[in-house]
Parts: sequence; structure tokens; C-alpha cells
Amino acid sequence: MVTAAGIAAERPVSAWAPLKTAVYRNLWLALLAANIGTWMQTVGAQWLLIDEPNAATLVALVQTASLLPVLLLALPAGALADTFDRRHLLISVQLFLVVVAVALTLLTATGRMPPALLLTLTFAFGVGQALTLPAWAAVIPELVPQEQLRAASALGSISVNVARAVGPAAAGVLIARVGVAPVFALNAVAFGVFAYALVRWRPGNARAVEVPERFTAALRAGGRYVRHSPIVRRLLRRALVFLVPGSALWALLPLVADRRLGMDSSGYGLLLAALGVGAILGGLLLPWTRTRISANQFLLVAGLLYGAALIVVGTVRLVPVVLIALLPAGLAWVTVLANVNAEMQLFLPGWVRARGLAIYQVVFAGGQALGAFAWGLAAEAGGLVAAFLAAGALMLVGAVTSQIWPLPDLRGVKKDPATYWPRLQLAHEPDPRVGPVLVVVTYVVRAEREQEFLRAMDLVRGSRQRTGAMRWGLFREGEARDRFVEVYLVPSWDEHLRQHGGRLTGADQEAEERARELADGEPEVRHLLPAAAGRTLTDDREEA
Repeated sequence: MVTAAGIAAERPVSAWAPLKTAVYRNLWLALLAANIGTWMQTVGAQWLLIDEPNAATLVALVQTASLLPVLLLALPAGALADTFDRRHLLISVQLFLVVVAVALTLLTATGRMPPALLLTLTFAFGVGQALTLPAWAAVIPELVPQEQLRAASALGSISVNVARAVGPAAAGVLIARVGVAPVFALNAVAFGVFAYALVRWRPGNARAVEVPERFTAALRAGGRYVRHSPIVRRLLRRALVFLVPGSALWALLPLVADRRLGMDSSGYGLLLAALGVGAILGGLLLPWTRTRISANQFLLVAGLLYGAALIVVGTVRLVPVVLIALLPAGLAWVTVLANVNAEMQLFLPGWVRARGLAIYQVVFAGGQALGAFAWGLAAEAGGLVAAFLAAGALMLVGAVTSQIWPLPDLRGVKKDPATYWPRLQLAHEPDPRVGPVLVVVTYVVRAEREQEFLRAMDLVRGSRQRTGAMRWGLFREGEARDRFVEVYLVPSWDEHLRQHGGRLTGADQEAEERARELADGEPEVRHLLPAAAGRTLTDDREEA
């Protein structure tokens, strides 16, 4: 838990502090333009379909075509972002998005845009967005100091909400005056600006990628890391506990506007604006609140605010009261999710950061999508009021669980890379693709230290599995009372070399050093390779 003294020791960081860094400011402004362009394109695409047969279905499919790629491609996109140079990947994807936007513009302007082609190009645009999200999230820690990460995450949320407010309104004005094609053209310009800003960015300490991981191996490694990281799993659970009941507001607000408040589309826009204003306030207040209360107290307060807002919105028919209730709802939404996102960025090691953030984005999109579907069914079965009351109660219960299953304090966790394993000296030179590889480590442990050693090795197990081990076991020799044998299986020699060369962190080093301190002497390490793998170095020298 975070202590009061620890909170007081934190220096408050201005919500705008990351914008003082020129490269982050330029990229943030360019991304804001791209976000506004994306919302303008969505409105333009929907407007093109408004007079088509089955317009209601087609208009809804625009959102599906935009968001489905995130669910399908977030994990592969994260693997790509961890495997290749993120800056180059981002530049390539933005240029692809420019091409898609130009195609939308030209085909619309010439009247050659049937619904099927429009949805196909919208899906292609969603693919570009899906490839952008994990790579962009992973480079933010390279752009701003660590103490500004939460503020940078909040600024990202502010960007999304400003775009959500400005984009549709600007698109509506432009479509009424000059048509849809210029809206698509502005979107092409916006992503061109973002690509140009990325080209101008010259990382001072570019991430070295010596030999890219194989794609499928990178995917599996990312999944293993998350599966064996209790901290990441706890962060994802906390996000889900908030997202599932929280999605009721976004899913059912149009029905509240129409059926309970008697508002038209303009009135619905007013409700969304209230949420957006609250979200922007939340982004501005996040750095200030995080210096005054702990992360778990923060989750409790935000959950209580959002739960109360759900109950008010679902039961009250007075428009001013609902508008007021939506302000803290927007504030809580942004602050909770920005905080969890920042904690993920702070904790994840660089080698797996994009893959971990991609899994967070899948949880985010999936939690919203499944939650919205469930609350829609609940509203159909029991009515709007019952659905909002159930969502509010579930949110309040989830808020209380933040005190029962709290977030860990990450400030003392050593996340920097640590290369501390000794240089390998083998009689064979294995091909990097050879595998699996069995690593055997033998420890000599006195009887009085056994229990403490076993507890220490439990932390070592987590380290091995996070960084590449498919299987792990600890055994004791039947012929010797004081000998313990650790065995773990790594998919390939390349994966094991990556354990030696950058996947381990200071926390892994601490865990392993503690286990070794409890053993007598240095452990004996052996690497067992497939029998036909590699060449004998002695034979090579003899042939030479």
C-alpha cells in the first residue's frame, strides 16, 4: 500500500507538464488533429449511407468496421511494435492511412462509392488505427520523464474527448456546406501531419533491435509475460471491474435521451458534451489528485462517483440534474482508465511493452463491447431503470473491492533492464532456431534454509516464466538431501539468448540473487539442447 508519507513526498506534476517537451507537444498536437479527422471521417461515412436501403444497419456497421480491427489485430500489432522500430512502424502506418483517406476522397468526389466499398475502406482505416495504438502507447515513455507518464496518459484521454466533441460538430458543418469528400480530404491531411511529425522526431536513445523476434514467437512471448505477471493481471482485472458496469452509460445514454428525457439528436449531443467536459476536467485533475490520495483510495472515490451517476441518470427525468450527474461520470471514466493505462506503461519492460498494452486495449475494447451488449439485453428484459440500477450497484461493489484487492505499489519495483547472467561458454554452437532448450540449475541448500529457499524460488519461477520459460519445475535429488534441481524449458535457443540479453529486470535480479544467497556456493548451470543441434567447436577448430 502507498503510505501517507509516500504520497506527500510525491511532487505534484502539472497536467500540462508533458507539453513542455517539444517532441511530445508536436506529436500530441498532430495526433489530436488525426483524432479529430477520424471522428470527422466516421460522421462522413455514416452520412453517405443515411439514404441507402437498410440505412440503420449500414450506419451501425460503420462503427463495427472501425472498431473490429482493434479486437482482431491489437495483439499482432503489439508484437510488431515490440519486434521492429516503433517510429518507422508508426510512420509507415500513417502513410497507409493517408492513402486510404485519399482513396475515400477521390471515390466519393467522383460518385463511385457504393456501401460495400465504403465499409471495406473504413475497415482498412480501422486496421491502420489498430496498428497505431500499441506502438504509440509504447513510445510515450520514451518521450516524457517517468514522473510525467500519468499526466501524459491523461492528455491522451483529453485528446480523444476533445476530438469526440469537435470532430462530429465540424464534420456536420462541412457536410452541410461542401459535402462529404472535403471531410475525407481533411482527414488525409490530418494523418499526413501526424506522419510528418513522426518523421521529424529523432529519438536520442533509439531502442536497439538487433535481430527481430519471429512473429509467432513474439506473440507467444507476450502472452506468457502477461499470464505470469500478477501485477499486470491485477491491473487488467481492475480495468474490467470498472469497464463492464461503466459501459452501461455509453450504451444506453441514447435511449435515456429519447425515452426518458424526450430529447432529440441535439439533446443527445448535449449529454455527450457534458460527459466530454467531465472527461477533460478529469484529465486536468488527475496529476493533482494522485499526489493527495493513494491509487486505491482514488479508485474507490472514482467508482463511487460513477456508480452514483449511473443511478441518477437512470432514475431522474430532469435534464439539468442528469447533465450535472454526467460531469463526475466523465471525470471518473477518464481518471480511472488513464491511471490504469499509465500504471501499465510504468510497469511493463521495454521488450514487451507494446504487447502488454495491446492486451490492455483488447480488454478495454472487449469489456466495453461485451458490457454494452449485456446492458442492452438487460434494458430490453427489465427496462432502462432496472438496467441502470443494476449497473450502478455493480459499480459500487467494484469500487469497494479496490480496498479488498488493492493495486500494488509499483514505485519500489525495479523495472529497468538488468544483464547479470554470466557469459555462455558452450562446446556447441546452436542455431538460434533450435529448440526446445532445457536449462538445468543445481543448488546445494542446507536443511535449515530449505523453507526460505523454496519461498525465494517461487519468485524465481515467475521470472523464468515471464521471460520465456514454457515449463518450470523444482525438484530435489533422491540421492542427496541437500541438492535441489531447477529445470525450465525454453521454446528455442534464440528465446534463451534473449533472456541473457535484455528481458530480465532489476526485480528479476533481486529474486534470483536472494535464492542464490540461500544456497552454498554458485549453482551449477547446464543447457540441454536437441541431440542433433549445432556443431562442435573443437571439431571446427580441428578442421580449420
